[in-house]
Amino acid sequence: MRGLASDAEGREAGGLGKGEGRKQRLGKAGRSALIEAYLDRRADLVRFFTLRLRSDAAAEDLVQEIYVRLARVADDIAIENPAAYLYRLGSNLMLEQMRGQRRSAARDAAWGDAQAMTLGPDPVADEVAADEALAARQRLTAVVEAVRELPPRTQEVFRLHKLEGLSHTETAARLGVSRSAVEKHMIAVLKHLAVRIAANTGGSRGSAASSSRKRESDDRGNS
Repeated sequence: MRGLASDAEGREAGGLGKGEGRKQRLGKAGRSALIEAYLDRRADLVRFFTLRLRSDAAAEDLVQEIYVRLARVADDIAIENPAAYLYRLGSNLMLEQMRGQRRSAARDAAWGDAQAMTLGPDPVADEVAADEALAARQRLTAVVEAVRELPPRTQEVFRLHKLEGLSHTETAARLGVSRSAVEKHMIAVLKHLAVRIAANTGGSRGSAASSSRKRESDDRGNS
């Protein structure tokens, strides 16, 4: 992990040394500086992680996940070098995904071996647990409902890229627009979803806190 982070920081330092026309945003704090750096360097991030993942689509998904994570960063946190922070965050996410995929594959293989059933010479297909399927449908429904609040073209870009699995380049070709236009639409989707996620998280925390205060009040009243 430290090696990937150092690689990312080295690339960042090299880019600054080559005079790419970008200024290091030192002294700026919190989420706004990170989002500004993200929007400025998004294309560089995609290229950087495409080389490591050997997949344009996987790199695009990873870079989009970076933006989602930025929505959870506190507004007042001090970030000395926002650009380097983005590369470290992306590298950590990439490692998390790789480890998760290995764990999932090992777990699925072990479960399959333990639960394997056959009917004659053929294996019987496993069914997804009902509660897991329901939770997945609920998450997808919430995302789709949020996306429906956006303009029709943005919805179409989201549908082609996220639901049909087209890359940004393929989506642009399908719609007859530039790849940068597709990226702008997807950034709009991510911004909107980040706001909704933050609102839902805040609402859930507020509800939980309210319930906790009510229980404490009831306990005092009963004592």
